[in-house]
Amino acid sequence: MDFFEEDRGERCLHHGDSRVRSMNRVLDTAALLHWPVQELRGGICAFSQQEELASVSETRSLLLESAQLEWRAVPKDWLEQAKSVASISGDLPRLSDVDLDVLALAVGLSLELVTDDYRLQNAYKNHGGQVRSVNTKGAGQVWMWELRCTGCRATFPVPSDAKRSKRGAVGECERCGSPTEIKRMKKR
Repeated sequence: MDFFEEDRGERCLHHGDSRVRSMNRVLDTAALLHWPVQELRGGICAFSQQEELASVSETRSLLLESAQLEWRAVPKDWLEQAKSVASISGDLPRLSDVDLDVLALAVGLSLELVTDDYRLQNAYKNHGGQVRSVNTKGAGQVWMWELRCTGCRATFPVPSDAKRSKRGAVGECERCGSPTEIKRMKKR
């Protein structure tokens, strides 16, 4: 019979006589910044998050060196798969390089993703992954996004090589050359 119990502050799954740590999950930088260190143990993070973390909080970055985190490089094929996942949901243009690394780890390892980033949550949920929020309620719905021309109003799927930026236009219309923006797809 499987069940969880607290063991030295860590959740363990008992299965017969063996114990398997249940802490394997991919942690976004929000979790690294806001969760207690003991809650982070066994979490998996991308190396690119180290620089982001240090730029936000040098003190927290130093503290997490003792957190027993698993830092990983992101294989190129996982990164391409993450771009594809984010492209399908339409979230790709609004994700940073670090966001894509985190998504790639979650997709490549098929683990729970811990993040407050609604775009990451949306992309991973759309892919069928499990997400957990850090300090927010989390994304309640899964949305699909598309490119919409500001001129002729034509719509296009988000390509996996879409220009990425946090705001504004993300490309030019194939038909009229006007800027395209990310818009939520209308229910059809």
